Amino acid sequence: MKSIDIGDITLRVLDRGSGVPLLLVHGFPLDHSMWRRQIDFFSEHCRMIAPDLRGFGQSGVTEGVVTMEQHADDLNRLLDAMSIHQQVVFCGLSMGGYVGWQFWRKYNERVAAFVACDTRAVADTPEAAENRLKMAERVMAEGPVVAVDAMLPKLFAESTFQDKPEMVEAMRQVILGTDPKGIAAALRGMAQRPDVRDMLPKIAAPTLVIVGEHDGISKVDEMREIADAIPDSAWVVIPHAGHMSPLENPDVFNDALAAFLTL
Repeated sequence: MKSIDIGDITLRVLDRGSGVPLLLVHGFPLDHSMWRRQIDFFSEHCRMIAPDLRGFGQSGVTEGVVTMEQHADDLNRLLDAMSIHQQVVFCGLSMGGYVGWQFWRKYNERVAAFVACDTRAVADTPEAAENRLKMAERVMAEGPVVAVDAMLPKLFAESTFQDKPEMVEAMRQVILGTDPKGIAAALRGMAQRPDVRDMLPKIAAPTLVIVGEHDGISKVDEMREIADAIPDSAWVVIPHAGHMSPLENPDVFNDALAAFLTL
């Protein structure tokens, strides 16, 4: 991985392959490694750009609040710092999708196509936002194990827990290795993210909306509403997968993404 200085912070980013840049933006509270099967598969056809977002993985950490707009600004500066002037395919999962909405809002001239994976367009309810803020306080007091206990049961389909315990354990270790300040800052940022449903009909880039059939966070019906609202969108449900569809069923996910990209 490369270390890229984007001004106030240094991001770590995997940069592999050549061709159309495919920007892979991870979910909460993970890092770029959740995309490993996509990186291996698509690096023969695309330039794979897979950063650790501010506060996660090996990237620098900011205390307080890191908004989804801040992450979008970071990615814009990252592309500049890497001299990537070609339009990118933006692929974000969950929190990465929240970042994607803000990236489209501010930097849509950089987007050739958009992939929204297992994410949401609605804002948190007041109760959900308050729960995030309380969780941030607990993470700061007790460490990342709080995020493990809260998030890990929601990330995977039941069959994944049964059949692929090594995958679950790998993600558990990623979360445990994350700086509590980064987790808390992202929680506070997600709690104040805006509702973007009014923006969806204005997304002009070709878009793939993709979701695991057993996703308990970004439910299939809700994701279908996102697909219906975006004018030029394709819609795919990944079988035998939960919230982590690109990791749980990578063969079907990769085939769907490859078909969308016409590779």
